[in-house]
Amino acid sequence: MNLGAFSVSLAVKDLAASKDFYEKLGFESFGGDQEQNYLILKNGDHVLGLFQGMFEENILTFNPGWDQGGNELDSFTDVRELQRELKHRGIALGSEADESTSGPASLMLADPDGNQILIDQHR
Repeated sequence: MNLGAFSVSLAVKDLAASKDFYEKLGFESFGGDQEQNYLILKNGDHVLGLFQGMFEENILTFNPGWDQGGNELDSFTDVRELQRELKHRGIALGSEADESTSGPASLMLADPDGNQILIDQHR
């Protein structure tokens, strides 16, 4: 099951302070908009999202259709197909993609310890 590009989405209290901290670890701004309270940082193939005031807990994020550089892939597994496979495997979903649509969609699930996982397709 190919879930797409992986990143960690951190719920931060102070976006500027978090940006400064992770830049000291070698991360560089890659996307996002500080005025809209989120930034995407990158260090090699490692991607980190910083989100202020958007959610309460950290989230493991997968993006079908993207590689680790945020480039669109020619071929990928649609989030709806992933959803069907997860259900087939008996995994409970917290939210689901609308099966009657195509294009951008997302789903949420949690691991046995309650860690949130977002599968978020942007195209």
